[in-house]
Amino acid sequence: MAHTGNHPYHLADPSPWPILGSIAALGTAGGLVMFMHDMTPWVLPLGLLLVIYTMYVWWRDVVNEATFQKVHTSVVQIGLRYGMTLFIASEVMFFFAWFWAFFNASLYPTDEMGGTWPPTSPEIGVEIFNAWGIPLVNTIILLSSGVTVTWAHHGLRKGDKQTLIRGLWLTVLLGAAFTALQAYEYLNAPFNFTGGIYGTTFFMATGFHGAHVIIGTVFLAVCLVRAYKDHFTPDHHFGFEAAAWYWHFVDVVWLFLFTFVYWWTMTQPGAVIAGH
Repeated sequence: MAHTGNHPYHLADPSPWPILGSIAALGTAGGLVMFMHDMTPWVLPLGLLLVIYTMYVWWRDVVNEATFQKVHTSVVQIGLRYGMTLFIASEVMFFFAWFWAFFNASLYPTDEMGGTWPPTSPEIGVEIFNAWGIPLVNTIILLSSGVTVTWAHHGLRKGDKQTLIRGLWLTVLLGAAFTALQAYEYLNAPFNFTGGIYGTTFFMATGFHGAHVIIGTVFLAVCLVRAYKDHFTPDHHFGFEAAAWYWHFVDVVWLFLFTFVYWWTMTQPGAVIAGH
């Protein structure tokens, strides 16, 4: 029934990738716990390698279904859009947890924190980043990348392959630049992950966002390769649209991070800015 063409739905062939992906995720999570407790070090890299392999082969199969088998009909694409929408909604709730932790600590600072935000007690008092330095530059970079990926999309909709490729190249390079500046900021941070609630919430929120930037950059790089191979047409390119949606989501999350974790914290009474 999946191949007779008498209905618009796609009944996927049996695949080993879901169970392999589950094993890879379990190995990665378990390996991370072991790594944090100075236990067996080889489980984490093995789990990560399995995750990367699963992503490659599963992505390869989906691309083959969409581009060569032509089974992603308009009805199937609606289902894919719903799926991507729900995935991004789950990501919103994921970041909601980190913002909840941040606002719980910042709006209701405890006596152990000195009763202020950022903490000023001798035990966990911290210097913070100047929001108008690297964070502002990264904001400009990420917003610019949102413009370039939209430019690429408009080129694709018009059948302009060169605009599509140029826009994707710029977006991927801007994403890489953001990651490089974020890594530089981390290496020069005047606080650490285990130094108190400020460092913990800062690194958890910005670190997971940074991971999403890396994932989004890879997503767009795959789209760039597919653009060179003419996998996209003006009316059939959901793979690119999904990457663009994800990238815009990353942009919006960063605006919240910049506004509250960097700028708002810097304006609080008693905030000590690094280098000042």
